[in-house]
Amino acid sequence: MIKVKVNNKTVEVPEGATVMQACEVAGEEIPRFCYHEKLSIAGNCRMCLVDIEKSPKPVASCAMPVANEMVIKTNTEKVEKARKGVMEFLLINHPLDCPICDQGGECDLQDQSLYFGKSTSRYEDTKRAVDEKNFGPLIKTVMTRCIHCTRCVRFMDEIAGTHELGAINRGEGMEITSAIEGGITSELSGNIIDLCPVGALTSKPYAFTARSWELNHIDSIDVSDAVGSNVRIDEFNGEIKRILPRENEEINQEWLSDKGRFFYDGLKNQRIDKPFVKNKNKLSSSDWKSALEIIIKKIKDTNPSEIAAISGSLTDTETMYTAKEFFKGINVKNIDCRFNLSQVPYCNSKDWLFNSSIEKIDVIDKLLIIGCDPKREAAVLNSRIRQRWLTGNLDILTISTPDDLTYKCNSLGNDISLLSDENIQKKIKLFFKKANFPMVILGDSILSTKQGEKIHKLVKILSQQSNLIRENWNGFNVLNKYASRVGGLTVGFVPYNNGLSSLEIKKALKKNKIKVLFLIEADDFLVEDEELENAFIIYIGHNGDKFAGNSDVVLPTSAYTEKKALYLNLEGRPQFTKIVTSKPGLAVDSWKVFKALDQKLSAVIKYNTYDELLEEMYNDFPQLRNEKQSQKSKWAIEKNINIKLFPEINNFLVKNFYQTCCISRSSENMANCVREILKIKKVNNGNY
Repeated sequence: MIKVKVNNKTVEVPEGATVMQACEVAGEEIPRFCYHEKLSIAGNCRMCLVDIEKSPKPVASCAMPVANEMVIKTNTEKVEKARKGVMEFLLINHPLDCPICDQGGECDLQDQSLYFGKSTSRYEDTKRAVDEKNFGPLIKTVMTRCIHCTRCVRFMDEIAGTHELGAINRGEGMEITSAIEGGITSELSGNIIDLCPVGALTSKPYAFTARSWELNHIDSIDVSDAVGSNVRIDEFNGEIKRILPRENEEINQEWLSDKGRFFYDGLKNQRIDKPFVKNKNKLSSSDWKSALEIIIKKIKDTNPSEIAAISGSLTDTETMYTAKEFFKGINVKNIDCRFNLSQVPYCNSKDWLFNSSIEKIDVIDKLLIIGCDPKREAAVLNSRIRQRWLTGNLDILTISTPDDLTYKCNSLGNDISLLSDENIQKKIKLFFKKANFPMVILGDSILSTKQGEKIHKLVKILSQQSNLIRENWNGFNVLNKYASRVGGLTVGFVPYNNGLSSLEIKKALKKNKIKVLFLIEADDFLVEDEELENAFIIYIGHNGDKFAGNSDVVLPTSAYTEKKALYLNLEGRPQFTKIVTSKPGLAVDSWKVFKALDQKLSAVIKYNTYDELLEEMYNDFPQLRNEKQSQKSKWAIEKNINIKLFPEINNFLVKNFYQTCCISRSSENMANCVREILKIKKVNNGNY
C-alpha cells in the first residue's frame, strides 16, 4: 500500500492506483468525461485536473499513477481556473439545445458545467456543425454535441469487441463515426447510450417521449435471456418508456444486451386481453367461466396419459410449480419445461447449472466452449469472457461454435463426433493439465440434438478426467439461454413416473396419442402446425404469437412487467421481477389459471394467495429462499464409460438474435433491427 496526502488528508491506496482513485478514497469528487471504470484510460477530456506538489502545471488525475508520499490538492485556485478553462473549451462548439435534448436532466455536461464551469461565455465566433451519423435503428445521433471523450469507441473495441466506431480527421474537424456504412451491428450497442456523457448518443425509440424527471423507476430483471441481468424499468403514464441496466458485478456488471434493453415495446403489441374459444374454426371472445368449463370438460373426458403440458421461455417459476401440483393432482405425468427438446438431465442441479458462477469468469485461465453461440445466446456473459481474454491470461478452445466470437479461439472443428475422438480427448486433457481455474461451457443448444444426452454425459466424464471438479471449484457449466429453464428444472416441471419428455410428446403428437396439450407461454415448442391438428390445444400466454391462433382455447395472462414473479438465472440465482404496469383487460397471473382448474378437479392446491404460494414453494425447495445467491448441490459422479458419437456438423449460430420470444417477436424495435442490422451482417460476412 502507498500513502498519499489529498487536501491534507492521508490515505492508503494500492500500488498502481491512479491519482483520481486516491482522491475518491479520500472522499473528494473529481469531475470527468472520458474516464470510466470499465474502460481503458484515454486522458483526453482533461476535466479531472488536480494540483500535485512539485508539478509545474495541473495534472490529469485519471492517467497519473500515485507515488509514495505524493501531495495532491483538488481545490486550489489553479485547479479551479484550469477546470473552468477546460469546460469553456468543451462548450465552444456545443449547441445550446438542452430544452430539446433527451439527455436533459441526467447530463454530465450540464451538471459539471454548473459546478465546475464559468457562468459566462466569451466565445462569439460561429459554432461548428457535424453531420448526423447512421448508428442503426436503436441509437439516435446528434454529433454536433459530441465532446470526443471516446467512451463509445473504447466500449465497442474493448467490451463489445466489434471495432465498429472510430475517430476520423484531426483537430476541430475530428468526428466519431462508424466503420461500416449503415449502422452498428453489435448485440451490446445500446450501452454506448449510457456511456455518452452528453446528448450525442441517445435512444432512438425513447426520443421525445418523456423527460427523465417524469419517470417512475422500478428495479427488476431482464428475461430476454438466462443471464438474469439486473435492470431498471422506467414507466410514465402507465407505459414503459425505457429499460436501463443496474450495476451488479456478480451478474451483468453495468451492461445490458440490446434485446433486453429495447424489446419492451412488444409488451403493448399483439396482447391477449380476454379469453378466446374456437367456434367453427374461428376464435371468438369469451369469458373466464365459459373457457374454464370447456377445459374442465375436456380434461374429464380424456385419459390422463393422453394429456401433456409444455412451459415456455418466459414462464415464471411460481406458475410451473403450481402447474406441476395441478397436473400431479389429475395424474398427468407428461409435463416438461424443455420446450426446445433439450435432453439435459434433471435429477441433479449440477447437471444444468452454470456451476462456476458468472463472476468467476474473471479468474479463469483455460476455457472450452462446446456447442453454443455465447455471443448471441448470452451477450453480456460473452462480454465478460472477452474482458478476461483481453488480460492475456485466458486460452480458449471451441468445438461446434460460430467463428465470429469476440475473442481469439482455437477451433477443433464443427463436428460433434470430435468429442468422442481419442486424440481430441487427449488434446483437451493436455489443454487443461496445468490450469488453475479451468472451465467448460456446454451449450443447451447442442443438448437439443438427437445425441444430446450422450454429449452431456461425455462432457461430464471429460470434465472429471481433466480435473475440472475440485473441492472449491466446479468448472462444468451449462449455458441455458431461456429465462425460465433453470426455474422449471429446479421445481420439477419435468416428466415423472415414466411420463413423456418434450421430445416424446412431439413424437406422440405425430401418432395422435396426445389428445389435450397445454402450452404455457410455449410459443417456441419445436412442433409443426400439422402435428397439432388432432390435439385440443389450450394456449396460456400474453402475446398472440405462433400457437395462439391455432389453439382451441386461449387464456390471457400477465407479462413479466405486470407481476411479481420469481426467475432463476443460469447460475440458479433466484431474482424477482416487479409490477411496473397494470394487466390489460381480463388477464391474470398465470399460476391462478391452474389454481382455478384445480378447485374444480382435484383440490390438491391449498394456497390461495401469492404469499402462501411462495411459502409453500420455499418449503418444498428451500434453496429458492436464498434470493440473489446461486444454488449449491453435490456433484453426481459420472462413470467412465466409452461413448461414441456419430458425425453431425453444426456451429449453432443464432441466426436471429433479436426475435427469440413472443415479446421480442411483437416488438417493432426488434423488427427494425432484423430489417436493418441483419441485412448489414448478411452483406458483410454472409453469416445470416
